[in-house]
Amino acid sequence: MDKTLKWKIGLVAVLVVLSLWVSYPIKEKINLGLDLQGGVHLLMGVDTEKAVINETIRMKSYIERALKEKKIKVESTDVQKDKSFNLSFISQEAKEKAKDVIEDIYPESNIQDVDGKTLKISMSQKMLNNYVNLTVQQAVEVLRNRVDKFGVSEPIIQRQGRDRIVIQLPGLDDPARAKKVISTGGVLEFKLVIDSGPSPESIMEKYNQKLPEGTEILPIETPGEEGEGAIRGYVLVKKEAEITGKYLKDARVGQDQYGLPSVNFEFNSEGAEIFGNVTEKNIGKQLAIILDGKVQSSPVIRSRITDRGEITGNFSYEEAQDLVVILRAGALPAVLEYLEERTVGPSLGADSIRAGVIASIAGFILIVIAMVVYYRWSGLVANFALLLNGIFLIAAMSYFKFTLTLPGIAGIVLTLGMAVDANVLIYERIREELRLGRTVRSAVDMGFSKAFGTILDSNITTLIAGLVMFQFGTGPIKGFAVTLSIGLIISMFTAVFVSRIIFDMRIGSKKVTKLSI
Repeated sequence: MDKTLKWKIGLVAVLVVLSLWVSYPIKEKINLGLDLQGGVHLLMGVDTEKAVINETIRMKSYIERALKEKKIKVESTDVQKDKSFNLSFISQEAKEKAKDVIEDIYPESNIQDVDGKTLKISMSQKMLNNYVNLTVQQAVEVLRNRVDKFGVSEPIIQRQGRDRIVIQLPGLDDPARAKKVISTGGVLEFKLVIDSGPSPESIMEKYNQKLPEGTEILPIETPGEEGEGAIRGYVLVKKEAEITGKYLKDARVGQDQYGLPSVNFEFNSEGAEIFGNVTEKNIGKQLAIILDGKVQSSPVIRSRITDRGEITGNFSYEEAQDLVVILRAGALPAVLEYLEERTVGPSLGADSIRAGVIASIAGFILIVIAMVVYYRWSGLVANFALLLNGIFLIAAMSYFKFTLTLPGIAGIVLTLGMAVDANVLIYERIREELRLGRTVRSAVDMGFSKAFGTILDSNITTLIAGLVMFQFGTGPIKGFAVTLSIGLIISMFTAVFVSRIIFDMRIGSKKVTKLSI
């Protein structure tokens, strides 16, 4: 046995040992997907339309503040259906000055002259596209942060299309709670209370059915007291928040003065300064603590408060804990709606695993029998290469922490058939060379060398298809593409490299005049 053959055998032996070591224990190395383990599949839509309107409102407020700083008097309209707003000025000169200020702040915005004293402002198409992309990306990150708190093994949270998000939570025990935490906006705001009443109508009557400019009516919610989400009154507050949850540094579960669960929060240094100024200037007034448009509490400001506060609301411990998760993960940049929901039970997942294992074993046995019957000794070589293919494939999946899905099992079964396809091409070529009267050594050499080009071409075209499926497919399709592609690459090694080593061992030790093929 020459040295080249020895190092080839040693290489294969080392790879086998490494593969077995990497794969053990297999249950801990390969995660099961949603369809095998059970869990929840959610398809959520991001309300980008409303998000763009809200951003236009923020844009309008920012422009108004900037013009006020420049001492330019302006009157504005509400944001219209076409997501634009008008700004009116006392003179054309003031309008032109304002135009320069707006162009400095938002150079890509659309600014149109309506008349000599009025401008029409809106976001450009480029601004809209950038904002929509950013909104969906932020939503994905916030959802990922929230889901991570549940300890779900290998969750899938990814964007699909322009404004949709796919969420897969395999092995989840409490899907209802997860859905609530996922869909909650998490927008924390602090607004000064102007007035209050038992109903919106009672507040409207005080102001002759016309609310003061820049105000809104919000409900006061009491969770867990008179039924979940019970409303116990309404308050009139400023539309613009004094401070928001974006300045939060930390949130944790605590206890209120009655020993009930509450949520304690802490602002960062910038937020503490803002909160301190607000509370100092408004001692004796009520400050509404608002979560997703509903007032949780509205305590009276007794003194200056800087970096700490408390949210109370008759929470259960679990509700307080979920609120902490939401506040820590950050607010969703837009409203989400459920477009599709599928729940897979553990029993159905177990049935899928059982069916997949049976299919794989049955396919393997049939291939083994067919190869031995048709190619005899050479068929045994192909079967050994196929066995190594399975070991290497499992090792690769274990190393990369692959999540196995039902389509992934289908990819493995298909790989088994395609793995022996290379051996079939090689063996048929060897048979052809033997019929032409070549020696066994020459026929084997010619068979492997001439079949290699065909094997390479066919596998490359299949790999291209696999890459396309991986790039543009969703979770299950990607699982199929990954197992198929990895299996094809490994089959090239086992069918061509490993099989050739065994043939060289068979015909290299002595002069062979006949080959069992």
